[in-house]
Amino acid sequence: MATPLPPDALVPVKPSLRGVSHQIAFFVAIGLGVALVLTAPGGRATATAAVYAAGVCGLFGISALYHRRTWATERARAWMRRLDHSMIFVFIAATYTPVAVLAMHGTLGTVIFVVVWSGALAGVSISLIWPHAPKWLSALVYISLGWVAVAAMPQLWDEIGPWSVLGLALGGVLYTAGAVVYARGRPDPRPAVFGYHEIFHACVVVAAGVHYAVIAFAVLPRG
Repeated sequence: MATPLPPDALVPVKPSLRGVSHQIAFFVAIGLGVALVLTAPGGRATATAAVYAAGVCGLFGISALYHRRTWATERARAWMRRLDHSMIFVFIAATYTPVAVLAMHGTLGTVIFVVVWSGALAGVSISLIWPHAPKWLSALVYISLGWVAVAAMPQLWDEIGPWSVLGLALGGVLYTAGAVVYARGRPDPRPAVFGYHEIFHACVVVAAGVHYAVIAFAVLPRG
């Protein structure tokens, strides 16, 4: 039987803006995701665009649902926490999918695709089995998986151009900065309104926007 949470145990002073940025991003992502799929040139481009769009919408949707709602039981909150953390890995792999399939060629693209999705599945498994893993460990795994593309930078530079590669790198830097803030728990400017977790969420939103632009205008047209 699920154990109800006492009112003061639900969330210790949850910031009033917790999850708001991801809630807004979810609805924006739906529209942009549909547009991306509909304008993709077909074949692998459309398929990878659909995977990418689903991953982005899934991340922001689950995050918004978990953070905006006050969960009535500890069991429900614990499972939503698991799903929230799991979706980060799925999101990373989904973002890599169009890049690895369309902008990388030969063995390298296949290896990157397999490594990232294998890492994502392993990360999901860890999130479900060990939901209270240390924040620094979770951040380290996220960052490591996110920077796998470094191995393909020379090829990407030739295929999609320097500005697009710089866009991918900028998004990676923003994700990394957000993960570091999440792991350290600071800066925490206004804990009751907008704290360190909100900074982390904001970094994710901006980084996702940068990567969307690269995928929409440089990667998918190559499909």
